[in-house]
Amino acid sequence: MTESSLLLVFSLLAFLFSISIHESAHALVADRCGDPTARDLGRISLNPLRHIELWGTILVPVLTAFSGLPMIGWAKPTPVDTSRLRNPRRDNILVSAAGPASNLLTALACLLLLLALRAFSSEGATIVEQLSFVGSAGLQGSALNPLATLLYRLLTISVILGMFNLLPVPPLDGSHILGQLLPAPVLGLYRAAAPFGFLILLVVFWYTPLDQWLFDRPMRWCNSLLRL
Repeated sequence: MTESSLLLVFSLLAFLFSISIHESAHALVADRCGDPTARDLGRISLNPLRHIELWGTILVPVLTAFSGLPMIGWAKPTPVDTSRLRNPRRDNILVSAAGPASNLLTALACLLLLLALRAFSSEGATIVEQLSFVGSAGLQGSALNPLATLLYRLLTISVILGMFNLLPVPPLDGSHILGQLLPAPVLGLYRAAAPFGFLILLVVFWYTPLDQWLFDRPMRWCNSLLRL
């Protein structure tokens, strides 16, 4: 297997872990707020098989990775019965926010581990610095190379998934958060746009620099910390 193929495998592993964290966070918070639906279906799990959807979890991520785009995809939606939530409006916001928050916390954990690797190992410092500039340190040589590369891929994908899902465009988590805050007349119009959510996202990303604000700038900030 070539190094580029191995890097793709690493990216897919990082992606599967990220979506498992994301969906488990939704399920866990829903359970804590009174709705055990997802828990009863075994969705509080880091086993990606519990969350995989063929199109969104396998095909789209692989296609985006081969096209050079950021690895984007989705998992099987976590079922939430809002009628069982103790405080439906507040708890719906908490459940929706839990997914992106879990990804951003994962990104923070990866960043801290990479900083520790840089601080306590001269070899690790060289590898982490290379990752911060080119996104890859190779997979040959020291065992630190694949470890740091996997952490960096997980950092990158966690940032992308966390920031992307906060967008207030249906069916993303941000739309569920915003939907709980809108007055009823506006909410009806907002929900009417739901079938066109992915088309709206395509137009926005094609005609605006939103990807730079959502993905590039956070990763530039992370990379600048890794070079300190």
